[in-house]
Amino acid sequence: MTTALRRIIFIAIIAVIWEVTSRFSGLPDFMFPSLTQVLGTLFNGLVSGQITAAVFKSLSRLFLGFAIAITIGLLLGYLIWRFKLIEDTLGFVVTALQSIPSIVWFPIAIIWFGLNDLSILFIVTIGATWTMTISAASGFKNVPRLYQRVAKTFGSKGFHFIRTVILPASVPQLISGLRIAWAFSWRALMAGELLGAGGGLGQLLETGRSLGQMDLVISIMIIIAVIGTIMDNVVFLRLDRSVQKKWGVSQQ
Repeated sequence: MTTALRRIIFIAIIAVIWEVTSRFSGLPDFMFPSLTQVLGTLFNGLVSGQITAAVFKSLSRLFLGFAIAITIGLLLGYLIWRFKLIEDTLGFVVTALQSIPSIVWFPIAIIWFGLNDLSILFIVTIGATWTMTISAASGFKNVPRLYQRVAKTFGSKGFHFIRTVILPASVPQLISGLRIAWAFSWRALMAGELLGAGGGLGQLLETGRSLGQMDLVISIMIIIAVIGTIMDNVVFLRLDRSVQKKWGVSQQ
């Protein structure tokens, strides 16, 4: 039995248990909606464009914030790897900042930018920047010294040295950092939209809560889970396996 078939069977079992339990639990629909009710709400939201528009709004914020975080993270990671003084100062601060949950920055974001898209974008960027910085710095530090000596012996230096030696050799760890940073930014986005304004999936969650529409809340949760699973398994996991195979770490 393949992994995909096992997952399909497992999800089908959960769906049956959910449907039967909701029908015979005696709980009202606003507390424990049935699977058919949730799927109906999800279908109607997709057809009407309400959920579709929220998905595009959230993803546009996410991709922009994630791109900014990657850029800043790679730059800071390079500086921490390249200069001992920055490693001892900024590196220490980055490690401390990583332990702060992204949502804790939200009051500061509101004061600085107001309750708008900029504050949510700030939260998303913060959510991924520190993780990407630490992953990049670690990846650069783990490049074998032999590679660096050979490259410098042949006259490689400056940007050419970074582009042809440091970045390619640190790709496996950078991919892992991207995967983790994506997860952090995705969670930060949902938290920011849940407390903020301007549409998005998080705002729909808040709307469902305020109206007592549990079927809407659960349907949005399903969308969030599906998008997260697709990005992790279809994009990052495959990219990670491809890189490991190319580098000889994995034979599959």
